[in-house]
Amino acid sequence: MLCLASAPSLASDWLLSLQGERTQGSLLRGQVASGVTVMLAGKPVRTTDEGFFAIGFGRDAALEQSLELQKGEERQQVAVILDKREYNIQRVEGVPQRTVDPPPEAVLKRIRAEVAEIKKARASDSDLQAFLSDFQWPLTGRISGVYGSQRVYNGKPGTPHYGVDVARPTGTVVVAPADAVVTLVQDDNYYSGGTLIMDHGYGVSSTMIHLSEVLVQPGQSVKQGEPVAKVGATGRATGPHLDWRLNWYAERLDPVTIVPPMEE
Repeated sequence: MLCLASAPSLASDWLLSLQGERTQGSLLRGQVASGVTVMLAGKPVRTTDEGFFAIGFGRDAALEQSLELQKGEERQQVAVILDKREYNIQRVEGVPQRTVDPPPEAVLKRIRAEVAEIKKARASDSDLQAFLSDFQWPLTGRISGVYGSQRVYNGKPGTPHYGVDVARPTGTVVVAPADAVVTLVQDDNYYSGGTLIMDHGYGVSSTMIHLSEVLVQPGQSVKQGEPVAKVGATGRATGPHLDWRLNWYAERLDPVTIVPPMEE
């Protein structure tokens, strides 16, 4: 379990701790005193009975953020200043042209349905508290893609990359980075191929894509380190790898911000 010790340097005696890399794309985990509610950008942030919570900031989040804390009629503002990140532009050639050109309407209908399922899974707001644990890498290997990079497919700009890619042979086992409940399995998503989403609680979830096989079922509870899938090259992929993504509700975060450096 993450140790959230008190931090006297914080600007509020109500905010006991706020830990994590304060950068764009980061997940922060904190704790407030008993009876204190938390808001971010005018929206309530759910806390556990002990006051623990998570907040996340997307790829292009504003650098000046503010937490609003309230206890009874009293309020406090706590500034959260993020570091700006620089992102790489990567050119990827050789992907199937059908996944680069605008697809026909019949395929768009399929894509919209798949996206709706993913959004629903990422909106999960369960009471699991695995989000507070020390996450581990779901597998180790060569980092072949990084969070936030802008990819150009066959000369055509695509959306930014929202995960970390680990290159390994097809069939390599992928394990759960933390305890979770499986919320979505898609065997053949148009873009992401074999897709798995696992809920860690309080809006925090992991997405694994381009999988050759998913070993778990929706609703299944998994423990950290338990095999959940196998590496593949399905969907929009030029070779076998795991694309691991971290989410806080709709915000897409960088998994590297919550794991230790990968061991050789």
